[in-house]
Amino acid sequence: VQLVESGGGLVQPGGSLRLSCAASGFTFSSYYMSWVRQAPGKGLEWVSEINSGGGSTYYADSVKGRFTASRDNAKNTLYLQMNSLEPRGRALYYCAASRGCWSKGAQVDVSS
Repeated sequence: VQLVESGGGLVQPGGSLRLSCAASGFTFSSYYMSWVRQAPGKGLEWVSEINSGGGSTYYADSVKGRFTASRDNAKNTLYLQMNSLEPRGRALYYCAASRGCWSKGAQVDVSS
């Protein structure tokens, strides 16, 4: 069972990034998936959740209207499109499956 992220990096305030999370070793399409982040020196913050079919998404108030979660079950991949990034968005971003497995995280830095 593995979740591997890609797409992190450095972006200027107001910019965009898309994170990808490739799943293997389990039936990806059967599970809700979440995005969780951890800013430096802070605790875990839930960001978003998407149901198994991809038709329902949920967001923290802090990212609502700027972030979009999606998934491609044919490719076993989860995505997080992040627009209008703010400096407070600087964090380690994790994807997680409702079965209890987590990725190692992808660093997102927001700085001019």
